[in-house]
Amino acid sequence: MPGEPDGVPSPGAETERIPASPTRIRNAITTRRRLRRRGFGATVGRGAGGAGRRCLRRWLRRSRLWAMHATVAARPGSVKPVSLEIRPADRVDDELVAAFAELIPQLSSSSPPPSAEQLAAIVDADDSVLFIARDDGLIVGSLTLALYRIPTGTKAWIEDVVVADSMRGRGVGAALSRAALAEAEQRGAKNVSLTSRPSREAANRLYQRLGFEPYETNLYRYTI
Repeated sequence: MPGEPDGVPSPGAETERIPASPTRIRNAITTRRRLRRRGFGATVGRGAGGAGRRCLRRWLRRSRLWAMHATVAARPGSVKPVSLEIRPADRVDDELVAAFAELIPQLSSSSPPPSAEQLAAIVDADDSVLFIARDDGLIVGSLTLALYRIPTGTKAWIEDVVVADSMRGRGVGAALSRAALAEAEQRGAKNVSLTSRPSREAANRLYQRLGFEPYETNLYRYTI
């Protein structure tokens, strides 16, 4: 998981037009929240309905995740910026299985890579979203967003964030996380939680830059 600030393309570096940047998504969400606080809930966001709500939701749906592109500068001395595409996986094929066979060992030495059937169970489930990051068509990272309903609302957790060793520090983890946050917002989650070991200093810095705040509680685990 990268923890270094997203790079800024140097003068003369190749860039591309970004049709749906994470910044635009965050700005839209912030604007919606502000309008709702000012009493425009009936026409904006999750209010009582109306053309305003439908138009905004259509715009968010078009601009948010399903074809999100981002241009991120590579590390100093590298050849070109990284051109990322973040999409939810919609099918399981040999490429996806092979990619996880490479990625999971970089995430955990005790967990085997998932089989095609296990990946299909995630992809087909309504309560999970398997985000895939591609650079020039190659799978270079993944994140799983898990959602579930409880009496007090919809909860969301970010799990199993993994980025290929060769792509760390290039903004891949940040782009995956922003896509997950936008999806959780769209689905009505009250908040998004995650865990990160204190030893992962770079990852913790990244999460704090994205707006995550430490939550004081006791975390218990029962091993089955």
